[in-house]
Amino acid sequence: MNPYLIWFDRLLSRAPSPHCMLIRADRRQGEGPEVTATYAYDPWGNPTLVTGTAAIAPSTRYHRRMQPRRDLAPLLRSALVILAPMAGVTDAPFRAICKRMGAGLTYTEMVSAKGLHYNPGAAAARALLSFAPEEVPVAIQLFGADPQMMAEQAARLYERYAGRIAFLDVNMGCPVAKVVRKGEGCALMRDPERAATVVRAIAERVDAPVTAKFRAGWSADEVNAVEFALALEEAGACALAVHGRTREQFYSGRADWCVIVAVKSAVRVPVIGSGDVFSADDAKRMLEQTGVDAVMIARGAQGNPWIFAQARALIERGERLPKPSWLERIDVAREHAEALVAFAGERAFTRMRKHVAWYVHEMPGAARFRELVNHARSHAELVALLDEYRAWIAEKS
Repeated sequence: MNPYLIWFDRLLSRAPSPHCMLIRADRRQGEGPEVTATYAYDPWGNPTLVTGTAAIAPSTRYHRRMQPRRDLAPLLRSALVILAPMAGVTDAPFRAICKRMGAGLTYTEMVSAKGLHYNPGAAAARALLSFAPEEVPVAIQLFGADPQMMAEQAARLYERYAGRIAFLDVNMGCPVAKVVRKGEGCALMRDPERAATVVRAIAERVDAPVTAKFRAGWSADEVNAVEFALALEEAGACALAVHGRTREQFYSGRADWCVIVAVKSAVRVPVIGSGDVFSADDAKRMLEQTGVDAVMIARGAQGNPWIFAQARALIERGERLPKPSWLERIDVAREHAEALVAFAGERAFTRMRKHVAWYVHEMPGAARFRELVNHARSHAELVALLDEYRAWIAEKS
């Protein structure tokens, strides 16, 4: 067992703070009996005398080697409502639209450290790491389970994008089978020691804030978010994002906000809450019920980037903004389609089909329109369909 944890277990009731994770006895040998002083080292590496005499100075051997922890609370509280990273959804064009409509902070789609290591010049990696000017500073999300490789790629990313990134985030919540079977994503929640090692390796290597995003746990029988959060905080994480579902749930059922409350109560670093935020009222309720520093919006933003402005207005001013009109929704869908093809090329129009379906959800004739969109064979055909649909909606309005 880790000697730090032994001392932690023995002296927990006498520790100056529940967040003191490293407790170690410092002894001085001399003439006469051995003299002992025990210091508690908090996650920031600051020693506090627990037992013994202060005449024995705390050993510098147990201080943190990492850079001083950055306080992300001001950034996150100012951001307030954050666009979640979603693979295959939150590319640069969509993030730019969300940012313009009130998202306080955006994340890249998750980027594979292994992919960057073995194929650093890949077009896919370049696309994932492209930022719209208006979204800077942006958070870069990495995924992987090899501490050395993660630290190496984090250092390269920081060197390349310093000045444009808010922080480096580690994905520990992705539930997809092809990710977790490699021990990555949410699989790390079953190996907290490795997860902490990954965070620590990056924090010690990179002069940038490191954060992590994870879930309530692996399953209903393995809900370990609090213990996991404490381990990551001790390892050097500057903020934590918690999704209230387990890996077993994927995106079904309800997100357990009580887990988010428990994590927020247990750690000192800022916490971002995620799960079941589909409206401005949901965002406001999460802030009030959980006490998080910021709210992360994922599926609630699909086809609805207006949610960020609506949530911000309700939370900050108590104002309820009107819903976008049908025509406005089509116009933004068209803008999105044009931007996506300009960004990723003609073939990217196929990725726009799902976005169009989200934009027109519950609009008149939406079912038939989605069917036509799904059979579109080119970007020009997709845009023509949007224009025809807009004209038809305008006649009905």
